[in-house]
Amino acid sequence: MMKRIFSVVVVLIGIALWTVSGAVQAIQPGKPNVGASSWLLMDYETGQILMEENSSERLPPASLTKMMTSYIIADQLHKGNISNEDKVLISENAWAQNPKLKGSSLMFVEVNKYVSVEDLHRGIVIQSGNDASIAMAEHIAGSEEAFADLMNQYAKRLGMNDTHFMNSTGLPHEQHMTTAQDLAKLARALISDFPEDYSMYSEREFTYSGITQKNRNELLGDTTLGVDGIKTGHTEAAGYCLVSSAEKKNMRLISVVMGTESMNARASESRKLLNFGFRFYTNIKAFAAGKALKQAEVWKGEEEQVGVGLAQDAVLTVLKSEKDQLKANYTMNGKLIAPIKKGQVVGEVHFNMGDKVVKRLPMVALDNVAEAGFFGRMWDSMALWFED
Repeated sequence: MMKRIFSVVVVLIGIALWTVSGAVQAIQPGKPNVGASSWLLMDYETGQILMEENSSERLPPASLTKMMTSYIIADQLHKGNISNEDKVLISENAWAQNPKLKGSSLMFVEVNKYVSVEDLHRGIVIQSGNDASIAMAEHIAGSEEAFADLMNQYAKRLGMNDTHFMNSTGLPHEQHMTTAQDLAKLARALISDFPEDYSMYSEREFTYSGITQKNRNELLGDTTLGVDGIKTGHTEAAGYCLVSSAEKKNMRLISVVMGTESMNARASESRKLLNFGFRFYTNIKAFAAGKALKQAEVWKGEEEQVGVGLAQDAVLTVLKSEKDQLKANYTMNGKLIAPIKKGQVVGEVHFNMGDKVVKRLPMVALDNVAEAGFFGRMWDSMALWFED
């Protein structure tokens, strides 16, 4: 294998994805005024927080807690540890007549009766049943205390670092806390990890033992927004809370509002956020995974070049008014010396909006390159010596 001794390795190349025509300044919308203690708006596909206020403040989540209870049920179902047909014996702890559940949302299960996992799951998601939550906690972990420990393990796995659960229901406890950011992470995981189970969140009502209860999510059925979930919550300490998700024109958004003053307020403030997001933001697929961005020079290898690109699609959420300002650059991590493995990180692509880097992604080799024979390696060693 022969190379010219004075080959040039390009280490920084600017790729203009779009160009700005003229000197027109992009118009940026002001952040909406949201009547909530804590709130955020996230793009589902990219996980990018589009706007927020006090979203890292630890607050009581009320029945938003049941999102994690439901997530664990879905995970246990998919692992085969439980089945929808399992019959769960209702204990006195989970009995609707338990004094500690008085006045709270209930599925109205009866003590010493058997109820299927599928019915209890719907009772949790649609009816927000505290009794159903305790019954499933005991069925999965043996006790609600053990289930709370399991919830915290799942939270840690999902990166919910400011969350601590004390029960499966969201009933008040001074150490039972989370944040809007953590709830958005959980909502994203619910949708992506268990899409079939997530479809339950769009169901408008559920009937158990002759009692029909409507889903408390006031935004369900809003055809203009495409809301299909997720969960409401309310206690005196938490205020009125709502985690919503909506899909419109191939874009899905997640909104979280905590600590609003009423049921109407949590719905209207969530609607405000979702409308704002769909109106002003868009997703751009800048580069596709596996597509070569350049042919990089390889030293001491059987091949002189290797394609480099991204291991995942590069999708960015940007203001529609600013999309013409988005550019990408990439850097190589020095010279590429064989052997090289497919998927090996060889550089970085960074996306800029003006002078601000808005996203970084690792750039990888798209093929294997084996080491050259003795003479090829020796020749390139000499060439590298002259280059240095």
